[in-house]
Amino acid sequence: MSVQVESLEKSMAKLTIEVSAEEFDAAIDKAYQKSKGKISMPGFRKGKAPRKMIEKMYGAGIFYEDAANIIIPEAYENAAKESELEIVAQPEIDLVQAEAGKPFIFTATVAVKPEVTLGEYKGIEVEKKSVEVTEDEVNAEIDRVRETNARMITVDDRATEDGDTVVIDFDGYVDGEQFEGGKAEDYTLVLGSHSFIDNFEDQLVGKNIGDDVEVNVTFPDQYQAEELQGKPALFKVKIKEIKVKELPELDDDFAQDVSECDTLDAYKEETKNKLLTAKENDAKREKEDAVIEQIIEKATMEIPEQMVDTQTRQMTQEFAQRLQAQGLSIEQYMQFTGLTPQKMMEELKPQALKRIQSRLVLEAVAAAEKIEATDEDFEKEIENMASMYQMESDKLKELIGEDETKQIRMDIAVQKAVEFVVDAAVEK
Repeated sequence: MSVQVESLEKSMAKLTIEVSAEEFDAAIDKAYQKSKGKISMPGFRKGKAPRKMIEKMYGAGIFYEDAANIIIPEAYENAAKESELEIVAQPEIDLVQAEAGKPFIFTATVAVKPEVTLGEYKGIEVEKKSVEVTEDEVNAEIDRVRETNARMITVDDRATEDGDTVVIDFDGYVDGEQFEGGKAEDYTLVLGSHSFIDNFEDQLVGKNIGDDVEVNVTFPDQYQAEELQGKPALFKVKIKEIKVKELPELDDDFAQDVSECDTLDAYKEETKNKLLTAKENDAKREKEDAVIEQIIEKATMEIPEQMVDTQTRQMTQEFAQRLQAQGLSIEQYMQFTGLTPQKMMEELKPQALKRIQSRLVLEAVAAAEKIEATDEDFEKEIENMASMYQMESDKLKELIGEDETKQIRMDIAVQKAVEFVVDAAVEK
C-alpha cells in the first residue's frame, strides 16, 4: 500500500491511497465467497457457480463494491497512521480505480487539526465582579426546597387551575385518523408548564374530574414528525385526577428535615453560605470564559466544517444521554418541543464551534508555555476517575491504552493552561 498526502485549504487534506492489485483481487475473491450462496445460475446448484461464470453473466464488476468495502476500512486506517496527520473528523471517500488485475485506488478527504497562531494571551483585561447574596435570594432558594419537598394532594371539589398537576388520558387525531405517538393513558401534566404544543394546556383549565374535553391545536411548521407539520389536530382528553402541591411549614422541623441544622435560622445561614459558594464558582467560570473568549478573538485558526459537524453530533449524543438519565428519550423531547434533528444540530453548532476554539487555543497556550501534566497530576486524575467508576486505580490503568493516557495528560495540561491565563488576567 502507498499513500500520498495533499494539503488543501481550510485545514483539509486529501489522502490518495493505492492498494496492490493482488490485495484487491484477494478482496474480490473474498466478496465472491461471501455472496455466492445467494446467487442462482442455470446448471449450477445454489452457491456452486464459479466466480468467472457469475462475472460473465452479471458483469465483471459485480463483486467490486463489496471488495471495496472489505479493503477501504483497514487501508484507510493504515494510511491515516502513515500520514501522521491529526485527523479530527470522518473521511469523505471517493473511488478512483477499481478493476481486477489493477491497483485499487481511492481518496480520503479529511479534516485535520487546525494550526493556531496565538495573539495576546497574558494580561487579558476582564471586568471585576463583586459577589454577594441577598435575603431575597436566600428566601427564594428556601422556597425552591419547599417546592421539591411538597406533597401532592388530590382535590375533587373544584375545576382545574393554572399550575395544577392533572392526570389525563388522551387520544390524538389528524384528518380524522389517529396518529402514531398521539395516545397515552394516565399521563401526568402540569398545566402552564408548556410541555405540550400550542395551547393544549390552556384548554384544560377550568375543567372538572371526569370531563371529556376536545382540545384543538396546530402542530408547528417545523415539527419533528414531517407528516404532522403545520396540521390541525384534535385531542380527545379525559380529566382523571387534579393534584396540587402542599408546601411544608417554614419552621425548625422543616429545617431539620432538609438539612443537618437544628433551627430555621441556622438553615438560612447555611443556605446563604451555599449560595455564596455557588456564586463565587459562577464568577470564576465567567472570568475563565471572558479570558478565553478574548484569547480566541486574538488568535488565528481555520476550523473545518467537518470538525464542527463532528463536535455537534457528539454534543447531541451527550444531550440525549442526559435526557435518558432523566427517563426521557431524545425522540420524546423533540416531540414535546417541536424540534427537528436538523434544527437541534443548527442550534448546537455555535456552541460546538466555541468548544473547539477554546480547546485549540488552550492547547496552544500549553505548548507555548511548556505546560504539561506531571506524573503526580496523572496519578491524581487516575485516582479520581477510579473513585468515580468505583474501581481500583491499578485496575483502571490496565484498561487505559496509550491514546487514552495521552488524552488524559492533555486534558490536565489544558486545565493548567486555563489556570495560567486566568491568573495572568487583569481585573479592572
